[in-house]
Amino acid sequence: MSIMQYNGGSVIAMVGKDCVAIAADKRLGQQFMTVSTEFQKIFQVSEKSFVGLPGLASDVLTLAERFRFKVNMYKMKEEREIEPKTLAHMVSSTLYERRFGPYFVEPVVAGLDKNNKPFICSMDLIGCINFAKDFVVSGTAGPSLYGMAESLWEPDLGPDDLFETISQSLLNAQDRDCLSGWGATVIVITPDQVITRSLKARQD
Repeated sequence: MSIMQYNGGSVIAMVGKDCVAIAADKRLGQQFMTVSTEFQKIFQVSEKSFVGLPGLASDVLTLAERFRFKVNMYKMKEEREIEPKTLAHMVSSTLYERRFGPYFVEPVVAGLDKNNKPFICSMDLIGCINFAKDFVVSGTAGPSLYGMAESLWEPDLGPDDLFETISQSLLNAQDRDCLSGWGATVIVITPDQVITRSLKARQD
């Protein structure tokens, strides 16, 4: 088994009309054994920017703290919130610094910039960025997530429709992946508010 699949987990981000959503499953495994059903994979780094971290659990926790530190330093130095695109390059350079002994994490960045324009991207474990205008996926259920998102996503979805689309994509994809599941956390970011919902899923 690949070290990227050891703890399991999947993340997806989707773009709507003046809104963006990011969702992740809750399972933490040790290969096929479930260790926890409440493992956090999505972390808020600014008012309207989030990063999803599927991969090796120890590296997920290490990077979450590292990104929090770097974003706080950026905020002190620049005296403003970090933009999602800037955050993506910061995440990418952090991963590339360790390219010869990489963090086993494939991050997903989602957020709204200062003009409330949606931004999403994903990257591999050494920080090669994949920008997208519709959706990005990462983690062990990636192939299934691509299929579901391709089928369900439409341009210019409102916040409610975007929530429904990303939720159905993730829940149906993780049902086809034994390393992801046990519910999901879905975060929808709009110009006015950040809506966080917890979903129940199959418990097997």
